[in-house]
Amino acid sequence: MLDEKTRYRLLKLLDANPELSQRQLAEALGVSVGKTNYCLRALLDKGLVKVRNFRDSSNKLAYAYYLTPKGAQAKVKATAQFLKVKVREYQEIQQEIEELKREVGAADHGIH
Repeated sequence: MLDEKTRYRLLKLLDANPELSQRQLAEALGVSVGKTNYCLRALLDKGLVKVRNFRDSSNKLAYAYYLTPKGAQAKVKATAQFLKVKVREYQEIQQEIEELKREVGAADHGIH
């Protein structure tokens, strides 16, 4: 249930904003709170994230999710994998654009 894109985005969000609630994380990820909870538990079980309680004036007891050193390494790995996927997608789009340009050029010249 924790696909590479979700893992990358969640680790990135937690690294930048450890104080985000599960509801805020869910909204940022575009997934349900249940999936967010499941994903956080998976990261906790793997030792990639640790949770700390903190007191907040608007919320009597809140949690902060921090990346562990192992989590920071996982974030780097997830980032590299995500980058590979995006580069491949970019190259495929570039190829498709070139094919479309050729089609348009051929149509402009009455060549099929």
